[in-house]
Amino acid sequence: MIKYIKKRICSMIIMLTRTFFGTNGIRGIVNEMLTPEFVTQMGVALGTYFMGGKIFIGCDSRTSGSLFVKAASAGLISTGCNVYDVEYAATPAIQYAIKHFKMDGAVIISASHNPPEYNVIKVVGNDGVEVSREEEVKIEKIFFDKKFNRKKWNELGKTIRFPQILDVYKEAIKNHIDVDAIRKRRFKVVIDPANSVGALSTPQLLHELGCEVITINAQLDGNFPGRLPEPKPETLGDLAKTVKAIGADLGIAHDGDADRCFFVDERGNICQGDKSGGIIVDYILQRNPNQIVVTPISSSRMIEDIVKSRGGTLIWTAVGSTTVSKKIQEVNAIIGLEGNGGIFYAPHQPVRDGALSATLMIEILAKSKKTLSQLIEKLPKYFIIKKRIECTNENKQIILKKILKETEKYNRITIDGVKIFFEEGSVLIRPSGTEAIYRVFTEAKDEEKAKEFAKWGISLVKKNL
Repeated sequence: MIKYIKKRICSMIIMLTRTFFGTNGIRGIVNEMLTPEFVTQMGVALGTYFMGGKIFIGCDSRTSGSLFVKAASAGLISTGCNVYDVEYAATPAIQYAIKHFKMDGAVIISASHNPPEYNVIKVVGNDGVEVSREEEVKIEKIFFDKKFNRKKWNELGKTIRFPQILDVYKEAIKNHIDVDAIRKRRFKVVIDPANSVGALSTPQLLHELGCEVITINAQLDGNFPGRLPEPKPETLGDLAKTVKAIGADLGIAHDGDADRCFFVDERGNICQGDKSGGIIVDYILQRNPNQIVVTPISSSRMIEDIVKSRGGTLIWTAVGSTTVSKKIQEVNAIIGLEGNGGIFYAPHQPVRDGALSATLMIEILAKSKKTLSQLIEKLPKYFIIKKRIECTNENKQIILKKILKETEKYNRITIDGVKIFFEEGSVLIRPSGTEAIYRVFTEAKDEEKAKEFAKWGISLVKKNL
């Protein structure tokens, strides 16, 4: 009964706000918000938005993936779209293929890091980047107004199987790395693709680059029996043990759609995304000084230190991979990053790309002749604390207004929640765009000061709940 009431409340909120899209796509629990009927009708709205044309569609390994691919395809075909089904594929592989094969866009069914009961409809434009919020509003208007462009029986689109994108994607990545330098080192690498689509690209790519590749959790299984699809220290214990046990040079972990990458060093220590991102950004700016770097306000100030040391310019954005991608395009940045393991290397494509991140890190190890642990030791030192506090979606903005009022005298950025800068560190307080929680991220060069900041940030949220 409680579950039914929550579902009805969610439906009422959507109808009142006329909003489906969150930070990354239309997200929901399978057969609660995301039903075959809803996905089919959304497919009709998307086909109307794309005005026919050639559309890629693909999914990760989730149990509901093929169901929703078929449902969305039916809606798209009804509007005259020709649907090119790439089947199971990493999100960045589909994004790259859009421009390469001159498609009009893509619909990707993948909940990325979310638990297996979730799925997401992601809409990608002809530039390979998820559509902007302004374009999402257009799609929502079509859906709610029911102004669908359904075609006659003899004008319907069709489905074309199109599984050949992975070879094109792998070759594109090789064009941006020093293949010979990597092959000479003969690295031993352990890859954990979380029982999902990263298993179809990264192991093969690294094998072609001369690495000895060992995989765990590499069979496609939408129940995610090996680990949950979000790569983080709590889920990567098996990878860390394996790397250490077999004397590997590096461990690599992907999320459910393989657009993110976490690393494990040769000692079996899990590297946080800010640190691996910092290493990659430093390497890119060393070769291309005075360039622009884009990162969301959830990233560590360590990134700011690195960019300044290379004469670069750092631009902060709101949280969300699409926001970072759009800003990279707008300011012609060379690279962007997120603390969750997302790397956006613009010369390849301005979106998160897990396989590209993995090969860049291996190139860095090859050329520096250093281990990952040695590279981490050279980074600016910050102690980072990340906390989460449950909060209903309806109360998020009410609480944020109160917090903004209380912090208006501080040095801060308010583009997404509030990030408060102190001489010793920073505190970020923001409502999640994908979960019913508030996030509190704090950092400082002194561990006790980071804890003090965290206590203060948490108290600000709790007192206003």
